[in-house]
Amino acid sequence: MVCVRIVSTMNPTLGAHMTTYQYLIIGGGMAADSAAHGIREIDKDGSIAILSADVDSPYPRPALSKKLWTDPEFTWDKTDLATAADTGAELRLDTEVLSIDRDAKTVLVGSGQVFGYQKLLLVTGLTPSRIDDDGDAVLYFRSARDYQKLRALAQPGHHLVIIGGGYIGAELAAALVQQGCEVSLVTPDPILGGSQFPAQIASEYQKLFADAGVHLVTGHRVSSVRKHENAEVALDDGIILEADDVVAGLGATPVTNLAEDAGLTVDNGVVVDEYLRTDDPAIWAAGDIANYPDSVLGRTRVEHVDNATMMGKAAGRSMAGSDTPYTHTPMMYSQVFGVRWEAVGALDASLQTTSVEVGDGQVVYYLKDGKPVGVLLWNLPGRTDEAVKVLADPPEDLSDAIN
Repeated sequence: MVCVRIVSTMNPTLGAHMTTYQYLIIGGGMAADSAAHGIREIDKDGSIAILSADVDSPYPRPALSKKLWTDPEFTWDKTDLATAADTGAELRLDTEVLSIDRDAKTVLVGSGQVFGYQKLLLVTGLTPSRIDDDGDAVLYFRSARDYQKLRALAQPGHHLVIIGGGYIGAELAAALVQQGCEVSLVTPDPILGGSQFPAQIASEYQKLFADAGVHLVTGHRVSSVRKHENAEVALDDGIILEADDVVAGLGATPVTNLAEDAGLTVDNGVVVDEYLRTDDPAIWAAGDIANYPDSVLGRTRVEHVDNATMMGKAAGRSMAGSDTPYTHTPMMYSQVFGVRWEAVGALDASLQTTSVEVGDGQVVYYLKDGKPVGVLLWNLPGRTDEAVKVLADPPEDLSDAIN
């Protein structure tokens, strides 16, 4: 049992009692959960509140396109991260934060309530990119509720068009075709994965989907989607694809409006230092929205779960008084049709690449000015620490750098 201290004061503007927390977290994803745990590693009883616009308690977001579809024993009831129970944090769901008053150290939420803070963490995450559609014609896949909607649609024979060939779109296409759905996948890449992977691997990757029965519509973008009885997906060449439903996995943009409106520095995310603190000494940022100095990759912003969990914990510890900088270089991963790939750094097929076969897998090095700036581990799980070392201190000979 965690004992917390919550301070109640009078708000002179509203003439009502205002609750002030020692640690206030805006956002309810995995970074928020990790931050609460990070705080507890140092401060066992300081009051924590999490203000989340989501209607679900923190859960493992990657499972929405991965494990919940591929592991029959991993059901939705097993996804709750038990944030409140494990950390004593007060979790306020379905709570939209409207503004931050840095001078008063308060935040205003949609209900009109005002909450005070001593230290504030922004982990507001991402919002899905959208296309021209008529309101509810497209399921923009991002949240647990989106997963639940799609799961209900995923019946054998149901025809779905997936827009986007990135790792979310690809994972959903793989998941749905294995549920017996008829799946069409639209991607601007001439070959699926061609903007990330070298040609040989991209061809192998695309073949996995084609062999599984996914109808690949490559080299095209979607212009608009309309839905009456059926959905009509208009491509950039005028061709219309018909389907029962349409799902988009088009990437996302960081939610930085609160930080911008509060006058914090925002440049491809909320700019933080090596301790994940913004230019306000009482405010931190972490996860998808944080533009931070990575000791290996340089200043960057990373939208993957490894970064969210590791950075969230580091931010929580920093808020609670740790003077240890965030030095973790994050990895990303995906798994479809039994093939797993992991990566660190840039995955840009326009860069020069060199590949090395290792066992049944491959290591692909992405080179800029002759130096590796990214490493793809194709069917070589568990080697990302080695990849980070290569990027940090590249050897002259890459042929046996990872073996």
